[in-house]
Amino acid sequence: YKNALKMTGSANINSIEIYIGDTQFSDQVTNDLKKVLNQAFNDKDDSYSIFNMDSLLDTMRSMQNMMTTMLAGIASIALLVGGIGIMNMMLVSVTERTREIGLRKALGAEPKRIQMQFLIESIFLSMIGGIIGVGLGLLISYVAAVLIKIDFVIQPGAIILGVGFSAAIGIIFGWVPARKASELNPIDALRSE
Repeated sequence: YKNALKMTGSANINSIEIYIGDTQFSDQVTNDLKKVLNQAFNDKDDSYSIFNMDSLLDTMRSMQNMMTTMLAGIASIALLVGGIGIMNMMLVSVTERTREIGLRKALGAEPKRIQMQFLIESIFLSMIGGIIGVGLGLLISYVAAVLIKIDFVIQPGAIILGVGFSAAIGIIFGWVPARKASELNPIDALRSE
């Protein structure tokens, strides 16, 4: 108190900071401090407030977990919508290329080869989308880091994961169109307009 009075020149104390070496005693110190302050202020809780950094950290962690869950949900929805878009594009591609598929089958192309061709196209489309998404994400992260003056850090694992998920979406949602293409009857396919 005497040091604070010398430093500030005021007898009024606005705040006191207490550092605890071992955080396991944090609750005990908080309770002891409440008892002392209750005696000093005649049991008036509104005369003071105690702020515990552990509770702030817990709040920050729960907010971070909530944001992570929310972003994962948004990403999942975006992947689902993108996957459905890829599947629709590939189904249209199969329909438009029915004669080509019929001709290839009539010339002896195996259904597995046709299926693989459409799967590769689907994976290629989704990976291009993934690479563009990673690029935009890095650009937005860089701009945000510059604006709020923090270090810009690239996580290679996150980039690999993003492109890998894109490839997986291409496989999952490209399977149905690829299967449909491989099961076309060559005679019916050649007759189609």
